[in-house]
Amino acid sequence: MQFGIFTVGDVTVDPTTGRAPTEHERIKAMVAIARKAEEVGLDVFATGEHHNPPFVPSSPTTMLGYIAAQTERLQLSTATTLITTNDPVKIAEDFAMLQHLADGRVDLMLGRGNTGPVYPWFGKDIREGIPLAIENYHLLHRLWREDVVDWEGRFRTPLQAFTATPRPLDGVPPFVWHGSIRSPEIAEQAAYYGDGFFANNIFWPKEHFQRLIELYRRRFEHYGHGSADQAIVGLGGQVFMRKNSQDAVREFRPYFDNAPVYGHGPSLEDFTEQTPLTVGSPQQVIEKTMTFRESFGDYQRQLFLMDHAGLPLQTVLEQLDLLGAEVVPVLRKEFDALRPAHVPDAPTHASSVAARAQDSTVVAQ
Repeated sequence: MQFGIFTVGDVTVDPTTGRAPTEHERIKAMVAIARKAEEVGLDVFATGEHHNPPFVPSSPTTMLGYIAAQTERLQLSTATTLITTNDPVKIAEDFAMLQHLADGRVDLMLGRGNTGPVYPWFGKDIREGIPLAIENYHLLHRLWREDVVDWEGRFRTPLQAFTATPRPLDGVPPFVWHGSIRSPEIAEQAAYYGDGFFANNIFWPKEHFQRLIELYRRRFEHYGHGSADQAIVGLGGQVFMRKNSQDAVREFRPYFDNAPVYGHGPSLEDFTEQTPLTVGSPQQVIEKTMTFRESFGDYQRQLFLMDHAGLPLQTVLEQLDLLGAEVVPVLRKEFDALRPAHVPDAPTHASSVAARAQDSTVVAQ
């Protein structure tokens, strides 16, 4: 199982100081956070994609390429790659290039994002969000698997004898997760292709995400990719820790109360009770995260949101120290002990290459 962090790259005022970082400071902080993630033994760093203030990660592959040059083991991913407003040809080529630079330590999460105005900014119609996601991924899937592609669809100009370059490393495309907060069509799409499904698991009660994951697992089995419990699932999560739970609550409360997304809404206590947010001690984080398996079954990737709402960089780095030293080692041991042998590990480039070689052997026989 993989453990890591994801960032949305928000530039938010620190409510305790009244100061917001500059864009430059925030971008550099994200890089420092990624390096720290590897240092403390985490597996994955994922960045979102946004094209509007107050967010900075408009070019995820640029950032991940820079991070790839400064890390050795860390899996690099996205928390959203906008399949609806990005050109599938550009996604295919950008991520194949990143895959080569990072020696295969790359995957990506496709999504539609949560910013409506992004559609007209890139010449698209938000009312076509789901059809765009379906058609664009169909093309992306082919571009990575066929050396020469002829294509005609509704949303882009046709392609004739087109070859995306560079070709994927070792002939194996980056693994794809399909992320969704609310759309069963995206769970169906992930199941159809045998790809991964990532549930945000941040804002809403678990019952909401249970329905999406159960649908994905059922349809994954329907399409012949394996049993339902072998489907590839990832989950988000959100934590703030101190050694003493009362200290964690006291320190995090002003950030929660003023956060751009949920600030000035539910109380911290209500939100913690009703959603996956954990604010407390490392042991409380362990206990709540273990309940995710009870709700969603065995899964392959757990990502935590830790650097949002104006939290200063030093605080985030301290959080990563706690996560790497006191939380993740226990979760690894517990999850590994509970996972049945037939449930697959988290996908990597190496496992994809091995699976491709095995498939080729079977076909040859």
